[in-house]
Amino acid sequence: MELLLPLVLVIGVMLLMTRSAKNKQRQLEDMRNSIEPGTGIRTIGGMYALVKEVRHDTLLLELEPGMHAVFSKQAVSAILEADEYHRIVNGETDPDDDDTPEVPDDASSLTEGDQEPKGSGIDLGKGSPDDSEPGDDSKHDGEGGKS
Repeated sequence: MELLLPLVLVIGVMLLMTRSAKNKQRQLEDMRNSIEPGTGIRTIGGMYALVKEVRHDTLLLELEPGMHAVFSKQAVSAILEADEYHRIVNGETDPDDDDTPEVPDDASSLTEGDQEPKGSGIDLGKGSPDDSEPGDDSKHDGEGGKS
């Protein structure tokens, strides 16, 4: 009797999982059966194409003008609206998309007013080559020069 409750729970969960999977499969099959010539689609590989001919289990797709390929209906992952298909294929931007940041042509506009005055850099303790005296052959990198 103690094993009955866990067994019923496991069977119930399995039934729910298979039911939702069957619903998804049925929705995909309905979507694939509703494809008509002239429809824009996206394949599971991410390719965009225009349906030219619908056959029993396959589709004749136009990948670009004059280039056709035969694909299985199972390769279709999404049916696209006509305006969305043309926007994606032609590389047009969405006119309602105002989230794009404005990028300047060059970096000079990003640094205006941020310039530091000369001589305000960090002193690393090394003098410039002009600071050495004539005839001074010592190194300025910390190593001894004369022996």
